[in-house]
Amino acid sequence: MARIDVLMPQMGESIAEGTVSKWLKKIGDQVKRDEPLFEISTDKVDAEIPAPAAGVLAEIKVQEGQTVPVQTLVAVIDTEKGAVATPPAPPAPPAPRPEPPKPTPPPAVATAAPSAPPAPAPARPGPTPAVPVPKGDGGAETAEDRLRKRSTPLVRKIAAEHHVDISTIPGTGFAGRVTKQDILGFLERGAVAPRLAGAAPVGPIEHPVVEAWPGDRVEPFSKIRKITADHMIMSRRVSAHVTSFFEVDYTQIAELRRRHKQAYAERGANLTYLAFIAKACAETLRQHPVVNAAVSGDTIIYRRDINVGIAVALEWGLIVPVIKHADELSLMGMARAISDLGERARAKKLSPDEIQRGTFTITNPGVFGSYAGAPIINQPQVAILGVGAIEKRPKVVTLPDGSDGLAVRTLGMVSMSYDHRVVDGADADRFLADVKAMLQGFPEGAV
Repeated sequence: MARIDVLMPQMGESIAEGTVSKWLKKIGDQVKRDEPLFEISTDKVDAEIPAPAAGVLAEIKVQEGQTVPVQTLVAVIDTEKGAVATPPAPPAPPAPRPEPPKPTPPPAVATAAPSAPPAPAPARPGPTPAVPVPKGDGGAETAEDRLRKRSTPLVRKIAAEHHVDISTIPGTGFAGRVTKQDILGFLERGAVAPRLAGAAPVGPIEHPVVEAWPGDRVEPFSKIRKITADHMIMSRRVSAHVTSFFEVDYTQIAELRRRHKQAYAERGANLTYLAFIAKACAETLRQHPVVNAAVSGDTIIYRRDINVGIAVALEWGLIVPVIKHADELSLMGMARAISDLGERARAKKLSPDEIQRGTFTITNPGVFGSYAGAPIINQPQVAILGVGAIEKRPKVVTLPDGSDGLAVRTLGMVSMSYDHRVVDGADADRFLADVKAMLQGFPEGAV
């Protein structure tokens, strides 16, 4: 009998586990190769996982809601016709998590004795023993200690950006080495560890517990909702939020859309107002590098690349796919990229890389009728643009004879929240003024 194992896939280098959020097939169902079999939720994306082979879904090893490490056996497909499905085994109870170490009370005396050196690690195979090396504090540092602190350049970079002391994070790698997954998991949990000198303290993110009343429906946070909630609270704590508002006259763009929308559709692109706005922002960011920056401790990182994230509202949460090198795209390329990423976000087809390395974000609540808003910055970026509803409204205009009159114009508000630690009001307003000028005078030749 040919049986194919279905494993929990690894959706990215930093992802070590996944949650089975929904089974799309039940035991005994026929499945085709590459047909969606189940949905998973990870720390980065939600995705549909296709069947690796055609056959009958014979066993389901991991039930909905269970979280398991990557490469865990999730299901079994029998590729022979007429196969008999095996009833599902009851889910195993989750392994108890080790209790966190209790804090040791400080000594009563004013001067503490030097800390004892750590217990020697169990012997490992290999020709080189762990040779103690004097520590700066007078203790002994083993080769494992040095390996643990050294970690990888990527881990050290992440630690430096978030002002975290690596030596305080429990490591799961060789000799307790802190891996990328360890530090990312630490940051996403909002855990507390001694921060590097000069870093602002950011405590753990805790959501208050509220009593449910009779008749209420209680649902736990999904992974994406929990991550979004923690990320938004952390952003409000870290960045000094200020928001500026500008009104934009889209009348000329409305005419350009009317004339060119059909031609774009024939070439597989949807010529939306958002495409014009993203194009204007991407080009203007090059002239205003502080808006395309990030804060790292007491330094500013001016990003070379211009990677524009477009927030997509999903039924189960919010996700921000990123258009890489957005300033290099034509209006046609921008329209196609926005449409493609939005469709694949809704279909759970995005890869983890497609929601990372953004340098500037655009959110468009105006499609739901919002006049204007003050969005929260998407860390570690320093600015986010909000697009309000675009509609026809009365506007005071200057007539050819110099007198004033009322005219019907296509108008909309844009707002930008920015981190006042590095972006001054003048910087933000100059950027928005240039975006507005480009939108109101969008060149015909660029369509």
